Amino acid sequence: MTEMLGSILLPPGLVLIIGAFLLPLVEGKLRAALVLTLPLLTLALVWLIPDGNHVQIAFLDYSLQPVNSTAEGRLFATIFSIMAFAGGLYALKTATLTELSAAFAYAGSAIGVTFAGDLITLFIFWEMMALGSTMVLWANTAANPKAYKASIRYLLVHLLGGVVLMSGIVAYVFETGSTAFTAMQADSVATWLILAGFLVNAGAPPLSAWIADAYPEASPSGMVFLSAFTTKTAVFVLLVGFAGTEILIYIGLYMVFYGIIYALLENDMRRILAYSIVNQVGFMVTAIGIGSEMALNGAAAHAFAHIIYKALLLMSAGSVLLMTSKRKCTELGGLFQSMPVTAINGIVGALAISAFPFTSGFVTKSLETSAAAYEGLVFVWFMLLAASAGVFLHAGIKFPWFVFFQKDSGMRPPDPAANMRWAMWLFSFLCIAIGVYPQALYSILPYAVDYQPYTVDHLVTQFQLLLFAGFAFFVLLPMMKRTLTISLDFDWFYRRFSKVVGDEFSVKTGKVFDRLEMQVRGGVTGFIQRLHRHHGPQGILARTWPSGAMVLWVAVMLVASLVLYYV
Repeated sequence: MTEMLGSILLPPGLVLIIGAFLLPLVEGKLRAALVLTLPLLTLALVWLIPDGNHVQIAFLDYSLQPVNSTAEGRLFATIFSIMAFAGGLYALKTATLTELSAAFAYAGSAIGVTFAGDLITLFIFWEMMALGSTMVLWANTAANPKAYKASIRYLLVHLLGGVVLMSGIVAYVFETGSTAFTAMQADSVATWLILAGFLVNAGAPPLSAWIADAYPEASPSGMVFLSAFTTKTAVFVLLVGFAGTEILIYIGLYMVFYGIIYALLENDMRRILAYSIVNQVGFMVTAIGIGSEMALNGAAAHAFAHIIYKALLLMSAGSVLLMTSKRKCTELGGLFQSMPVTAINGIVGALAISAFPFTSGFVTKSLETSAAAYEGLVFVWFMLLAASAGVFLHAGIKFPWFVFFQKDSGMRPPDPAANMRWAMWLFSFLCIAIGVYPQALYSILPYAVDYQPYTVDHLVTQFQLLLFAGFAFFVLLPMMKRTLTISLDFDWFYRRFSKVVGDEFSVKTGKVFDRLEMQVRGGVTGFIQRLHRHHGPQGILARTWPSGAMVLWVAVMLVASLVLYYV
């Protein structure tokens, strides 16, 4: 029966990809029905496919495995499907058709990666994901002209990552003769290139800035979609391919504190949350580097929960942007008075990302910090604990305080449309439900979980940490108030410095081509002058010759030919 089922199985992500092409063909309620039902159909397929590899496709001398169901892949595909549903619900009345289609192709490609059993299939869906996410950005160009330039920079970064990844895959297949996507060791040029390609999508240094550069320029719903798939797909492939790779611990810690520092400096509410994505993915990358079963469970659970509460925060911020057309913290404040639903849901998301007890963040992040402690990594444990306080500062307090409270901006916009409110309530419910009953999530993690998050020691430690961070925020509130500043990041090099270098190169190259053109022109002119000198009206070859002279020369030639013939 399983073989018969496997013979007709397709990657679940194809449902959303095909749906992306169907959406432009329908209108009205039928389009809305597709937007809401296709993710649910995909979710059902994710759970109907049994474990194992079910499809083999011959390609050249290799065998592709596009439907390889694993515990890790099913977990990530599940949350990607839920995200596609909630994102579609949130975007239903505001997103353009281009954005919806691109977002579904993007989500379907991400799910395709989670079911890829070989590196070739993985790469195909990986690149489709890059194109889909770029189109999500492009779709907002009419409303925000900055979106186009941001999308070009975004695409260039991901094309670079794709080239590096493809180079690694080719070298790996050449070395091993296998295309299987399994656990690897970063001990060769091929595997290092594959690791580097994965890390580009994770937002690892030195290219972390692409997230804060691109995501905030998308539409309110577009950024919700963008926050969910690219970085978390990178977490998935790192978890499967490079678990226990020690360098990931230090890369992850860099990302953790990089995100905190830049988020604290930032004035734009959506850039705050974009930098927070880097910070949160840093926790996951660190846990993957630790590599124990608890750490890997923590990375997977954290990714699951992060997609929900980060999307909730971005839905709240997107609703504010949609209703006020403002995104700077210095221009906002007091919005809780007229946007209570948006404020409440934003606060729930802020508590979840801060790992407040009885929220999803508390029961998932604690797996990662506890794993560091159990492995005897005292420095890593201490840094993750300190970073938790930083998360509460920039995302748990700063975002809701400056947007919904602080000074009264005088604006009284209403809450957004019903579909956007329903999407926020859904994710708020999931944030609390997972926090109250974590076993539902623990039961689908890659490894068996023997962990109790609600211990007296853990609760007391977390409450102390949060209270200290909250006290520090309000004591230092005058220093926390933002001004209209611009934070320089590594993207300055490829946005400014590289442009200067390119312009200088263009000038030098232009001068070389000018000299070359002058030399070519001089040579052609000289050749024409020589032709004119010989063939022109006064040239020797253009003169009139007497017929007698011609007869003489013909006679000479005949005599010469006769002599040669007889000789």
